[in-house]
Amino acid sequence: MLSRAPDTNHHITLDARPEPITVDAARTVVIVIDMQNDFGAKGGLFDHAGLDISMIQRAVVPTATVLRAARKAGIKIIYLNMGFRPDLSDLGAPDSPNRVRHLMFGVGKSLRAPDGSESRFLIRDTWNTAVVSELTPENGETVIYKHRFSGFYETEFDAVLKSLAIRSLIITGCTTSVCVESTVRDAMFRDYQCILLADCMGEPIGNAFPRSNHEASLLVMQTLFGWVSDSTKFKRALEADAIVTAHQHA
Repeated sequence: MLSRAPDTNHHITLDARPEPITVDAARTVVIVIDMQNDFGAKGGLFDHAGLDISMIQRAVVPTATVLRAARKAGIKIIYLNMGFRPDLSDLGAPDSPNRVRHLMFGVGKSLRAPDGSESRFLIRDTWNTAVVSELTPENGETVIYKHRFSGFYETEFDAVLKSLAIRSLIITGCTTSVCVESTVRDAMFRDYQCILLADCMGEPIGNAFPRSNHEASLLVMQTLFGWVSDSTKFKRALEADAIVTAHQHA
């Protein structure tokens, strides 16, 4: 379990669009949204449906860099994973768009996962809804299942953030225009500061267009809902702060 953030202020400044933003590290968490096998691994739901998942896979390495930097700096990490109960009781009413669209994609269908286990598409506690191996949560890090695109809908996510006195969310994950954007919109409505790391997210929808949904989403986010930065700038901000802190204690 995560413990309450300390009351001491420790500020870091990130280069971002539309302008740099300063956050209190003790009141900041890194959020990893849906970086799970069903979306980012061969044999998962997206891959099985014939979608190009290369842009999600490209986000794995920079996201891993962000997680290492955050852990080193003592910044907490929370994972949001899409996953439904085995009886699909949280999928929605028979005519709900959430149920209809997910069933069209094959949610709940059985398969033999690449690791040899018996599994089901987007069902909790299976290979399919596990975080991709390169980004596996470490002991003590929180993983929250969600059953809608937003991480706030009927989950304990907001309560966990409030218990930690969190103010700022560093956002990574997939997909940019669906679960990431849905979560960021709900976060903004609750007055959280959201900083999206552009190279730590991906979006299959519209990927073949001259301007992708990924890019369009980021433009909307930086204009009205938060800030957009990247993994290099995040890591650089933490390294600069570490140097300053070391000099202060020299």
